Amino acid sequence: MDYDVIVVGGGNAALCAALSAGETVKKVLVLERAPEEESGGNSRFTAGLFRLAYNGPEDLKTLIPDLSADEIANTDFGTYTEEQFLDDMARLTEYRCDPDLTEILVKKSLPTAQWMRKRGVRFTAAWGRQAFKIGGKFKFWGGLTVEAVGGGPGLVESETQLAKKAGIDIWYQARALELIADDDGVHGVVVRKNNKTVRVESRAVVLAAGGFQANTEWRTRYMGPGWELAKVRGTRFNTGDAIRMALDIGAQPWGHWSGCHAVQWDLNAPWHGDRKVGDNFQKHSYPLGLMVNLKGERFVDEGADFRNYTYVKFGRTVIGQPKRTAFQIFDQKVVHLLREEYRIREVTKAEDQTIEGLAKKLEIDVEGLVKTVADFNAAVMQKDFNPAIKDGKGTKGITPPKSNWALPLDTPPYLGFAVTTGISFTFGGLHITPDAQVIDTELKPMRGLYAAGELVGGLFYHNYPGGSGLMAGGVFGRIAGRSAALSAKG
Repeated sequence: MDYDVIVVGGGNAALCAALSAGETVKKVLVLERAPEEESGGNSRFTAGLFRLAYNGPEDLKTLIPDLSADEIANTDFGTYTEEQFLDDMARLTEYRCDPDLTEILVKKSLPTAQWMRKRGVRFTAAWGRQAFKIGGKFKFWGGLTVEAVGGGPGLVESETQLAKKAGIDIWYQARALELIADDDGVHGVVVRKNNKTVRVESRAVVLAAGGFQANTEWRTRYMGPGWELAKVRGTRFNTGDAIRMALDIGAQPWGHWSGCHAVQWDLNAPWHGDRKVGDNFQKHSYPLGLMVNLKGERFVDEGADFRNYTYVKFGRTVIGQPKRTAFQIFDQKVVHLLREEYRIREVTKAEDQTIEGLAKKLEIDVEGLVKTVADFNAAVMQKDFNPAIKDGKGTKGITPPKSNWALPLDTPPYLGFAVTTGISFTFGGLHITPDAQVIDTELKPMRGLYAAGELVGGLFYHNYPGGSGLMAGGVFGRIAGRSAALSAKG
């Protein structure tokens, strides 16, 4: 068995790499560890949002050609410039993100999405998740506007069918075990398929099999005690195999190995992602209410910034609370603004006419919650509330403050949702060049080996701008596929 390019992984980054490689060479193989019904890696468990730089509706129409004149007239899409994207990446990662990779991500974001659209991936505007209707007009917020039709599952199904149509081979339940390598570079992959171990040779390999978030031993080793108890938001198959294979032959570990993307996740969600529920175990409307722990105490500034810029670090913060548990509390003034995931059947919640009653039902310390709500209500500033902008409607005299969107909890019945930490993906991974070639511990490119997606280190540290993961997978997947194909030809 001999291929030009082998791609290890089956999610967005891997499929973009395969489609890109197939534009230059004929024989491309995708190795997907999961069975076909569970394929797609973490991409399947996302909302399908892509963060990209655009200068207005005309740029968006290149991705959403059926965007109508009425929709444009009734929507304030705003702009999200390359400068804003770069600033968000730098600010949220505490200025640690790799400058070369970050510049590529930003500058190639729109062209890559346009390439995906040309290949057949369909996009739409994320009105339901990223816009509030203010004064009869939708207004997008947080620099995030575009999502794949059908969300993450739709994205995976679309890219998979496009790959098959392009003549790319996909092997399911094919676990990559090790790289075939010698002094001249990487020449293929040892694969376990149908209970047999086989050697599959190739002229180049792209690793795009996700991080190590489903590996409890690695999580504890690199992220610290307690992380083995986090729920896994996505696939159970991302255990770091591709990272390990590369490290075994001398690849350089890179990035924030003790950091991760995590979210507030339903307290009673299963240990791994549920394909039927998808990403709806997440709970992302917390800027509209209060977050408290089992003592009834607040522990973050819920309104510090738009959800896109705080949900990752707040998701990690929850694991440090007593019993890794927190609660989001709302009243009836904002219930109509809550995202769709609050209305699913599989949710841990309580409702009551009083704060005392709500605390008892959720097993929160009653006196603690009553005091927290009373102190918060007394501290709310008298300003206009506008969820589509950072409205400055905050609090005075309490710690932590709430900087925006502070409304007193005074309109029963009150709702409470119980959450824990759900880990999405890990930030540590492999070091790559701007051409997506893996670098070894002597800082030399490794011949025939390329990488993309979650297992690339150096892009994200501490925090993460929402939607940049899928975009990075597309950008560097496309680059890795093209680079691997050129290497195979040359």
